[in-house]
Amino acid sequence: MDTNLYVDFLLYSLTGFAIMIAGLLLFELTTKNKEFALIFKGNASAALSLGGRLAGLAIVIRAAAENSVSLSDMLLWGAIGIVALVILYYLTELITYLFGKGLKVNVTIFKSIEQNNIAVGILILLISCSVGMVIAGCLTYNPELLG
Repeated sequence: MDTNLYVDFLLYSLTGFAIMIAGLLLFELTTKNKEFALIFKGNASAALSLGGRLAGLAIVIRAAAENSVSLSDMLLWGAIGIVALVILYYLTELITYLFGKGLKVNVTIFKSIEQNNIAVGILILLISCSVGMVIAGCLTYNPELLG
């Protein structure tokens, strides 16, 4: 029996969970509204939004674990996933603001989540998962695919 297999499983799993926790903390620190506080007050929109970003990050971490050549490589791709999802959140906020301005409606993601707008929570969830899938799909070291 190869004990390295079990050690690798443990190391990659712990690294993946550490990336998830780091992502959760950074997501909470980088948003205007504190989603944990909103969630514990019963705000479903905040739960959908934060849960979606975690799901998107989990998709990236899975691909990183599967395709990484080392733990440091997995950490790098996990960090890229976190940064991409934070940037995406603010880009979505900007696009929403611009669309709202064009429609002469004063809307923001932040306000909508605070007001428990479920549709906005679902939108953030789906966008986050979509971005996670795109990033995950781009994580490959297959020389045939890289040209």
